[in-house]
Amino acid sequence: MVDGALRAVRADPDLHLLLVGPAEAAGALIDALDPAQRARVAVRPVRSVVRMADHPVAARSDSTVRAAVHAVRDGIADALVSAGSTGATVTAVALGLGRWPDVRRPALVATLPAVAGPVVLLDVGGSLEPRPATLTRHAVLGAAYAAVAHAVGTPRVGLLSVGTEAGKGDRARRLADPVLAAAPLPCGARYVGLVEGYDVSLGTRADVVVTDGFTGNVLLKAIEGAYAMAGGPPPGGGAPRAAALLGVAGTVVVCHGAARADDVASGIALAAHLWRRRAADQVRALLDGAGAGDPEESTDRTTDTEVPTS
Repeated sequence: MVDGALRAVRADPDLHLLLVGPAEAAGALIDALDPAQRARVAVRPVRSVVRMADHPVAARSDSTVRAAVHAVRDGIADALVSAGSTGATVTAVALGLGRWPDVRRPALVATLPAVAGPVVLLDVGGSLEPRPATLTRHAVLGAAYAAVAHAVGTPRVGLLSVGTEAGKGDRARRLADPVLAAAPLPCGARYVGLVEGYDVSLGTRADVVVTDGFTGNVLLKAIEGAYAMAGGPPPGGGAPRAAALLGVAGTVVVCHGAARADDVASGIALAAHLWRRRAADQVRALLDGAGAGDPEESTDRTTDTEVPTS
């Protein structure tokens, strides 16, 4: 984490970092920076850590992720990057920064290289709920994100399933398909219907592919493994090891738990890019323009695995 953070400082002369964690973990590496770079790095000592096997509610304790969220909430930092437990990070952010009123399930969105251009995939692990209303709301989020973060004009939105014919897939997909076909989407986006796994890699049918967080996370890591089996990622980059969290009041990026230093640096660069573009604010404004939240989403009180609702 520290190595990747300091790589990001060296690469971006306008970047300032607040490292939250045990001070001794950062000391030697910070000392290796030149004085000008060292002046752009601060440390907030926190020893308690939410480990990968801990329940997400552990984020309510006085932990590193909670302290980092509070730094953003208090205006000490502009954006948050974490490579720790996804569940704990999403929970801490939802409780500390708040969710947008019409988004009950925040989504992690990743951008994958494809043959025809980048494809935005969500959710990749922010929420494991495959409810039709959640899939519909995430389609709106994904279309807005593609337009704001990647300047995609009139994004094409597809729903991931096991076939492209109407009626394919599980109950959630069968119910969500007609709802998405009638839903207003921002930025002139249009729903192209059901898409399959290879459409994520080809990018010829859809610019945005919507699925539940469980399936999206498995797919993302399967693509990553396929690159490794093929001898490495394509020249344009492989499966990203950092994803933006949409639907919360702030700029938040979650890195892969297996992220290396260069992955962490890329995650920090993504967070800086999104904050400088005011991407969260723009996506939020586009969400307002697309209409009010789905009634089922508004009244749903089921607690999912990642984001406690109480």
